[in-house]
Amino acid sequence: MVGHEYILPHLNYALCEDVMLKPLQIGPVTVQDPVILAPMSGVTDLPFRRLVKRHGVGLVISEMIASQAMIRATRQSLKKCELHPEEHPMAVQLAGCEPNVMAEAAKLTEDLGAAIIDINMGCPVKKVVNGHAGSALMRDELHAAKILEATVKAVSVPVTLKMRTGWDHDNRNAPSLAKVAEESGIQMITIHGRTRCQLYNGKADWSFIKQVKEAISLPVIGNGDVKTYEDVDALLEQSGADGIMIGRGTYGKPWFLSQVIEYLKTGNKNPTPPLEYQKMLILEHLQGMASHYGELVGIRMARKHLSWYSKGLPSSAEFRSEINRCETLQKAEELIIAYYNPIVDGGG
Repeated sequence: MVGHEYILPHLNYALCEDVMLKPLQIGPVTVQDPVILAPMSGVTDLPFRRLVKRHGVGLVISEMIASQAMIRATRQSLKKCELHPEEHPMAVQLAGCEPNVMAEAAKLTEDLGAAIIDINMGCPVKKVVNGHAGSALMRDELHAAKILEATVKAVSVPVTLKMRTGWDHDNRNAPSLAKVAEESGIQMITIHGRTRCQLYNGKADWSFIKQVKEAISLPVIGNGDVKTYEDVDALLEQSGADGIMIGRGTYGKPWFLSQVIEYLKTGNKNPTPPLEYQKMLILEHLQGMASHYGELVGIRMARKHLSWYSKGLPSSAEFRSEINRCETLQKAEELIIAYYNPIVDGGG
């Protein structure tokens, strides 16, 4: 069994001191680089956020946490909002449909150390929407306002909002809801450039985000479909956004946000880290998952990450088949080393 401590090789990701992006001011919280890790259920847990934060990112956000689960202090909700000092400042995202419950959950989250509370009004998942939370709240601006106001009043930390362009193409009310949010005391708004009915299909409409930017004076962050440097340029140009939030573009690439930051500052397009470095990072990520969740649960939850890391590499399908049957940390580490070493030695 390999050791649990890895010395990560230095990568040339030094940022240019002469060219600085405009920092985001979210209430009293200053985010130096306006490149943000999106909240993603089952992905942006503590082990993943720590890897992303270490490489360099403006702000990380937890997985979405149901407000009811938060106030009941369920084991799962406490795991989702578990914080580490190196993440600071970080945001915790809450979802719910009852103003008083959202307010209580926000207060509990603040007490646990969150620097920012983010409210989810964008999740398109059927279970969330059927519970009148997530993007369902975009259909009732009056009720949405009650949730926003109650949450803002309950905490001393800034509250932000993430939503979509609207429920469907005929009801893209993000600009009007953004005005409601600004009046309610929200400090920043993120727009995913799809409607709820699109789910994750089609293409994000970055140009529509500009209508939100023009409607309010708050910082506006653009989100959706950012996976390349060209996507970064196009989103910022079309939306006029103050920053960018990236989610699925970080699958198997916890270093991607740092690459985006350097690109925006210097124009440099850093190459993908060498496979030897990736192997060491994967082993550390795996061990972090096992430590955070317990060995069996952690290994099972890590499978999707291992699939993303190995995508596009030789014989990756066979590797995934083996790793998906593995249920011990030692065996998983052995499989990773046995898979990556020949590729590294072959100059892959």
